[in-house]
Amino acid sequence: MYFDLFGYIEYLEAKNELVRIYEYVNVELEITEIVDREVKSGNGKALLFMNTGTKFPLLINAFGSEKRIAYALGVKSLDEVPKEIESVFKNLHVTKMGLWDKLKMLPTLEYMSEWLPKVVRIKSPQCQEDVMPSPKLGDLPALKCWPHDGGRFITLPLVHTKDCETGLRNVGMYRLQIYDDVTAGMHWHRHKTGAAHFEGYKKANKLMPIAVSLGGDPVYTWCATAPLPDNVDEYLLAGFLRKKAVRLVKCLTQDIEIPEDSDFVIEGYIDPAEAFVSEGPFGDHTGFYSLQDLYPKMHVTCITYRRGAVYPATVVGIPPQEDFYMSMAIEKIFLKPIQLFIAPEIRELFLPKEGTAHNLVIVSIDKKYPGQAVKVANAMWGAGQMMFCKIIIAIDSNAYSLSAIFDAMAKNWNPSTDTCFARGPLDILDHAARQQGFGGKMCIDATEKLMEETSIVPESYTNTCLFCNEDNIPAAKTKMLVIFDNGIDVSDFETCLWIALSNIDISYDCKIVDNTLIVDARTKFCKKDFLRPWPNVICMDNETINAIDSKWNKLGLGELIPSPSLKYRHLAGSDGAQLLRNGN
Repeated sequence: MYFDLFGYIEYLEAKNELVRIYEYVNVELEITEIVDREVKSGNGKALLFMNTGTKFPLLINAFGSEKRIAYALGVKSLDEVPKEIESVFKNLHVTKMGLWDKLKMLPTLEYMSEWLPKVVRIKSPQCQEDVMPSPKLGDLPALKCWPHDGGRFITLPLVHTKDCETGLRNVGMYRLQIYDDVTAGMHWHRHKTGAAHFEGYKKANKLMPIAVSLGGDPVYTWCATAPLPDNVDEYLLAGFLRKKAVRLVKCLTQDIEIPEDSDFVIEGYIDPAEAFVSEGPFGDHTGFYSLQDLYPKMHVTCITYRRGAVYPATVVGIPPQEDFYMSMAIEKIFLKPIQLFIAPEIRELFLPKEGTAHNLVIVSIDKKYPGQAVKVANAMWGAGQMMFCKIIIAIDSNAYSLSAIFDAMAKNWNPSTDTCFARGPLDILDHAARQQGFGGKMCIDATEKLMEETSIVPESYTNTCLFCNEDNIPAAKTKMLVIFDNGIDVSDFETCLWIALSNIDISYDCKIVDNTLIVDARTKFCKKDFLRPWPNVICMDNETINAIDSKWNKLGLGELIPSPSLKYRHLAGSDGAQLLRNGN
């Protein structure tokens, strides 16, 4: 078993899951274009770019399949982890336990204590084998991912912060925009723990120490994205997955600890008294640009790295991308804690790629009483990052089959009686919300109805769901009618589902008329009641597409894969990150 990025690369090569690319590829746009083709091909490999124009190779798409995310977590199947979580909690959560039973538990508790992260004092930690004489962010092969990005970004950082009062650590994944060699924009949203820590330092009028690590054991990267409860250490989860403690060492210039096997460590601070700086635009995981906004500025005090360091990166954009597979692991692994602590009736949880993590959740439940589907939806909206979810569809069949979901809706869902609307927090990146970070939610109860729930007999419908353009609305009776801008190919189900989920604020754009749920999935930036800027769809420029086409045969990636951007180019409404109000 490997326990660092070097070992993981060797493991992937042995499994024929990685390709080394020796041809020079520009970190600005070209790497993104290659990765986008690989990921969307359905059988893409991890890519190790050996010639990045810097002294460091770059690893990307290392988590870009269900198989590789399992490898990264050190398991044969993602299903192994939930079973082990259940076993641990069953051993610990025993209400009636005699003295002898408690004594029998001691070896288990001792064993679990070995997973706790440990601060070690060693003379020359791997992550500090080399120290830049003066820190230069420009020496890293950071990517400019998409044409209208505000610059180059560090896209796979593990950002370490501490609570100002308690000293409790948090490890989050917040992108950094590089401004110059010693400053970067820290993109954390108000809901995130890093932002909460920042507020503590602001109140105390103290500089906030920051450490950003890159690489090391790949399990660290996934744990930084995991939706853990506040004050639960991400390195405790890493220790549980690896069955060994994470070894932490002190930074050289900041009072903070980072994994000893990290490939890179960027040390610095944020001054809470300093004005926020403009960050973005950035081609984001929603498939749209996140536009410029104000965020804290990090000042870099030191950069260290291990000998032979490999720079890890990722690209996000129109789904699927590498982050979809990282979310798949979250979906499977955190189902068991959700069952144990939030809603035991949940059987399966499915986050379709078109929902870009937050917009759509399918939940299969073991239904026992009327209203249980709505109870589950409300429980999930109150659970951590599930609060951002716009639509929850509850069924009592296979949650992982779209055909089973539509069959359940056709059979069991009556729009007027089985649709529940609510309002609450939304993801900051939700561009359709009339107020940033706040808007509508919806639960569709497609479970089989009990006697108490059948107050209205469902009508006879021609279809369950119809997609149409605004100038071609059909007269056929349907349970759900989704209206798109003219020019959208309504026969392309996956693209339409992604656009619809992205472009709606449930409170304004979903209405039930004559027992039909009408969904307005059109672009809203020209509407009088929509005052926020509207982002553009992410696509690669022709110059980069042509450059990669011309060098494809030198990359060792087999037959030419056409650019995915060619499929989505017609969706991009202007030459910029933001659509203009004059319609250009």
